Amino acid sequence: MDLKLKRKNVLITGGSKGIGKSIAEAFLAEGANVAIASRGIGALERTKEELGGRVSIIQTDVSSAREREKLIDSFVEQHGSIDVLINNAGGSTGSTAAETDMELFYRAMELNYFSAVHLSKLAVEQMRRKSGGAIINITSIFGRESGGKATYNNAKSALISFTKSLADEVIKDGIRVNSIAPGSILHETGNWKKRLEENPERIQAFVENEIPAGRFGTPEEVANVAAFLASEKASWIVGASINVDGGQSRMNF
Repeated sequence: MDLKLKRKNVLITGGSKGIGKSIAEAFLAEGANVAIASRGIGALERTKEELGGRVSIIQTDVSSAREREKLIDSFVEQHGSIDVLINNAGGSTGSTAAETDMELFYRAMELNYFSAVHLSKLAVEQMRRKSGGAIINITSIFGRESGGKATYNNAKSALISFTKSLADEVIKDGIRVNSIAPGSILHETGNWKKRLEENPERIQAFVENEIPAGRFGTPEEVANVAAFLASEKASWIVGASINVDGGQSRMNF
């Protein structure tokens, strides 16, 4: 299916590995102009080489407000405009809510929530000049229901709510905002890979008991949904949170 994303200017945060890298590959396959951003220049350079030099790279720390402003400025300077923003950067820290220091809650919100809010606001300013664009926030099924670490899940839940609020505001400007809530995704640099290597029997039992599809998801399966949501094929999808989880979520909606 031709998603008509050729020559669209796409920025992906957390794009040097895992889901972000696969999203970059999906947009490249559609002929888009792709830039990936993350903290580690080494990982960025390796990913650029692995992708045949077809992406531009921007080293940044999206937990810093000033860095976020510089990121959007650098991208627009390089590409002239921004058509698609993928807020994929994130991370999980802490343990139980009662045992986790407040500092970790603040850090989780800055990385997983405020970074996406700020970058979205900056991108909207640019997209309004072209009367169109798409913003996709990568959240989690545990932003929709309980489970996992409180710091991460609180932030992802807030991001799902923000997605709907912003979507309703900017659809009149031709800008669509949606979120993707992945379930348990297995990739080489992720936590599930480490857990699988440490205790394969326990993790296999988790898959059998918790994921109706009977396997982990892949980054590519998330990436395919991201490319679709960014395209005009998804023109009537606004403010949605879409599970990509093999049935893992227990919610009815």
